[in-house]
Amino acid sequence: MGKALAVSRTAVWKQLQKLESIGLQLESVKGKGYRVAEDFELLDHKQITSHLSNPAQRQLHQLQIHQSLDSTNKQASLAIAQQHSKQESATGTVILSEYQTSGRGRRGKQWISPFASNIYLSIVWDFEQGATALQGLSLSIGVAVSRALRQLGVQAVQLKWPNDIYVNHKKLGGILLEMVGDPSGHCTVIIGIGINVAMPPTSGCEIDQQWTDLKSTLSQSISRNQLVALIINHSFDVLADYQDQGFASYRDEWQAIDAFRGKQATISTAKQSISGTLLGVDKLGALQMQLENGQIKNFIGGELSLRLVEE
Repeated sequence: MGKALAVSRTAVWKQLQKLESIGLQLESVKGKGYRVAEDFELLDHKQITSHLSNPAQRQLHQLQIHQSLDSTNKQASLAIAQQHSKQESATGTVILSEYQTSGRGRRGKQWISPFASNIYLSIVWDFEQGATALQGLSLSIGVAVSRALRQLGVQAVQLKWPNDIYVNHKKLGGILLEMVGDPSGHCTVIIGIGINVAMPPTSGCEIDQQWTDLKSTLSQSISRNQLVALIINHSFDVLADYQDQGFASYRDEWQAIDAFRGKQATISTAKQSISGTLLGVDKLGALQMQLENGQIKNFIGGELSLRLVEE
C-alpha cells in the first residue's frame, strides 16, 4: 500500500511539473493539493464574439481557438492555403492559441508563450496594392492595439518603432507582419499580435529585455476574452480603411505615443550602426533620425535593431 501511494505521488508530481513547464500557474492549498489560480480564464468563442462590435462581427470570417500551436502565424498560413485551394479568401480569419511551442518575434527571436497567460493572436487580411502600400501597416496596427488597451483602462501605452508596445518604459507586447502572395499586387497579410497579460515569473525569466504585463500594470486581473475582442474591433477598423487611407491618417496618433521620440538612439543593421536623435516617423511610417551633422536619415522596417543610447 505504501509503495503504491509513493508511486501515485510521484506520478502526480510529474504531471504537476509538466503543467508548470508550459507556464500554467498552480497554487498549493494546504491539506487539499493544488489548483489553478483564481483568475484563470480560458479563451472562449462565445465570450469573444459577444464583445465584438457590429462591423467586426460582419467582417469576421472565422475565429479559431487552439490549445497549442507551433505559432498562430503559421496556422494562419495554413488557413490561407486552405481557402486559396478552394479559390476563396481567408480575409477576416482570426487565429488564437493558449500556448505556442515556437512563437516568433521580429528578427527570428523566440516569443515566450506560456499556457493561458497572455494573448497570441493572428489576423488574416487581403490587400490589392502590394508591399509598398503596406509600409506603415505594423505602426497602424500598433495604434489599433493602443486604442484597445486604453479602452480597457491602460492609459500609459506607448509605441516603439516599428512594432513594439510599451507601458512604463517596459515591453508589453509586439506585432509581427508576414506577407503571402504577390509583393507588387494582390497579397494576403498575416498580422501577429502578442500581449503579456499575466506572465508567470518562471516564463518571464526567459525574456532578454525589460518587460511588463497587464496584471502588474493595472494591479488587477482582466478578461483575456474581452481584450481579444477589443483588439479585433480596433484592428478590423484600421484594416478596413488602410488600403484607401494608408498610414498617413494614423501618423499623428502614432507620433503622440512614440516612446523614443526626441531621444538619442542607435540603429544597427548587419553592416553598420548609426546614432542620432529620433524625430518620429514620416507619412509612410519610415523612422526619421537626425545625425550629428544635421542630416535627416530615413529608415524603413526590416532587419534593424533600435536601441536608446545609454546616458
